[in-house]
Amino acid sequence: MSGNFIIGIHAVRAALKHGRQRIDGLWFDAARNDRRLRQLLDQARAAGLQPEASDKAALDRLTAGANHQGIVARGEIPVSLGESALDDLLGGLTAAPFLLVLDGVTDPHNLGACLRTADAAGVHAVIAPRDRASGLTPVACKVASGAAETVPFFQVTNLSRTLRHLQRVHRVFVVGAAAEAASGLFDVDLAGPLALVLGAEGEGMRRLTGETCDQLVRLPMLGQVESLNVSVAAGICLYEALRQRRG
Repeated sequence: MSGNFIIGIHAVRAALKHGRQRIDGLWFDAARNDRRLRQLLDQARAAGLQPEASDKAALDRLTAGANHQGIVARGEIPVSLGESALDDLLGGLTAAPFLLVLDGVTDPHNLGACLRTADAAGVHAVIAPRDRASGLTPVACKVASGAAETVPFFQVTNLSRTLRHLQRVHRVFVVGAAAEAASGLFDVDLAGPLALVLGAEGEGMRRLTGETCDQLVRLPMLGQVESLNVSVAAGICLYEALRQRRG
């Protein structure tokens, strides 16, 4: 699928909200009688766009079979930022940094879900390695439901080096989630400058990433399953941190 397609109702709505100039084409499934779709088309026309009627088969071909919900736009998708921009963002914060770090999350659906939760929890930025990890693909942006537009996403060359930089320069407490950790999530102070680190699906954090963390924590697992999906684990960790940060 081409990288310049924005797919799904939430993603297209966010693109319209955050920059009409980013969209130069819009197609919709004329056979759908969907209130949300009609409202979105009205919003696009109010922004000066001329949506073009199409059909499901044509949109399926355009998006390589992705779940487009009857709406596809052509334009710029959000882009990832680099290390220097991360320093700029942290230097401009008036609150204690609140960061989510994803170590090798390769599934764009999981990345999108993590971005969505990060937005809801008030996270200042999401950080991931540049290699062997998902970036801001159209699928990730669709699942993020607009959060790819609102939460800065940084891809860095060397994740461990970036974590050490956060610790040394910005005094960020780096906490990694690991099943083998001695401390429980609810027993650790997460109220100050914080980076929460979660690992890849099924594999967890890489060894060097775990060794760089200031503290490892485990999530309470009271049932029979051994692990949680990374986006679910991220939600639990982020909201415990949010609870503590709100006092």
